[in-house]
Amino acid sequence: MKKDGYYSSGEFARMARITKKTVRYYDEHGILKPSYVTPYGARFYTDQDFARLQQILLLKQLGFSLKDIRGMTVNENDSQYIETSLKLQLKLVEDRVEQFQLVARVIRDTLETVRDGQPVNWSRMLEQIHMTGMENSMKTQYQNASNIAARISLHHLYSTDPKGWFPWIFDQCPIRSGTRVLEIGCGDGSFWTENRARLPEDIRVTLSDISPGMLRDARRHIGDDDPRFVFQPFDCQAIPFPDHSFDLVIANHVLFYCEDIPKAREEIRRVMAPGARLVCGTYGKAHMKEVRELASAFDERIRLSSDQLYERFGKENGARLLSPAFSSVQWLSYDDHLLVTQAQPLIAYILSCHGNQNQYIPDRYPEFRAFVEKQTANGFYITKDAGIFLCEK
Repeated sequence: MKKDGYYSSGEFARMARITKKTVRYYDEHGILKPSYVTPYGARFYTDQDFARLQQILLLKQLGFSLKDIRGMTVNENDSQYIETSLKLQLKLVEDRVEQFQLVARVIRDTLETVRDGQPVNWSRMLEQIHMTGMENSMKTQYQNASNIAARISLHHLYSTDPKGWFPWIFDQCPIRSGTRVLEIGCGDGSFWTENRARLPEDIRVTLSDISPGMLRDARRHIGDDDPRFVFQPFDCQAIPFPDHSFDLVIANHVLFYCEDIPKAREEIRRVMAPGARLVCGTYGKAHMKEVRELASAFDERIRLSSDQLYERFGKENGARLLSPAFSSVQWLSYDDHLLVTQAQPLIAYILSCHGNQNQYIPDRYPEFRAFVEKQTANGFYITKDAGIFLCEK
C-alpha cells in the first residue's frame, strides 16, 4: 500500500524526467536508494529524495562520473546538509562559468588574430585553453570546499566562545593603517570576511593559496572591487616576493602541510620586514580527541587521519621548529570547546576527515547516524586544543 507523501519509482521517474531504468540503476549501484521499500520489494521515494537526485543530476551534467558522485554524496536528508550541498553545487557551476569565460576570451583573441591577417599559433592557443581547464581538479576542489564547510560549520554552531576563532586571531594581529599583510593558505577567505568591518582602509593584503580553486572562492567571497586585496597562487616554500615585503604574515593551519617546514619557515622570515610578526595557527594532540574516539568506538578500523598533523607542526613542537628563525616565539591558547547537540553536523565533520572513514561508514550510514544521535542526545563534549604562535623577527 502506498504511503502518503511517497512516490512510486514510476511516478518518481516521470516527475524527474528520467527513465525508470535509470532510477533502478541508481538504486542498484548505491547512488540513490529509495526511502521506503515494501516487504514485496516495491520502492517509494520522497520529496527529499528529489533534492538528492537534483544533486546527482547536476554533478553528472558537470562531467563527474557516477563513481565519483557516489563518493561525493551521502544519503542524508537533513535540511542543513541540503543547504550546504546547494551552496557547493553553486560554487561548481560558478567555476564552470568562469572556465568557459576564460576559454571564450582565448577564442576571441585568436579570432582577432585571424581577422588581422596574422598567423595563429594553434599550439599556444590549445595550451592556453588547457591552462584554463578545470575538469581534472573540480572533484578535488568540490571535496576540499565540502570539507572546509563541514569543519567551519561544526565550530560555528557549537563553539562555547562567543567571539569565534577568526576574530580572536585578528585581536593578535597588529593590523594598522598602512600594514602590508600576507596570508599563506587563505582558503576561502573567511578570516577576512569575518573581520572586514575592522580593517583600515589603506592596508594591502596579499592572499595566497597553493590551490587556485580556493583562491577563486576567496575572491568571490571578498569581491574583486576591494582594492586592498590581491590574490596570488603559490607554494609558501617559494614565495615570489622580495625580502622585507610584509609587516605581518598569517599562516593559519598551514605549516603542517608543508613538505619542508624549515624551508617554508625561512621563506616566511625572508619576506618579513624587520620587526614584523608571524601569526601561526595550529593545534595540539588533544584537539578534537573525542571525535576520533567516537569514530573508532563505532568501528575500531576507522582512523580519521592517516597522519597526525600536530606531530609535524603542532602545539607541542612548534616553538622548537620556529625558534631558529625568530627572536621570540610565544604560544597563545584559544580557550574554547564544543558542545554538540545534533548529529548531522558532527557526521559531516567526520566524513570530511582525511582518514579511512569513507571505507566503512557509507554502507552502514543509517546505523552510524543512529549511533551519533545517541551520543549527542544530551550534548557531546569536544576538546579544542588550538592556538597560535606569535613570532617576532
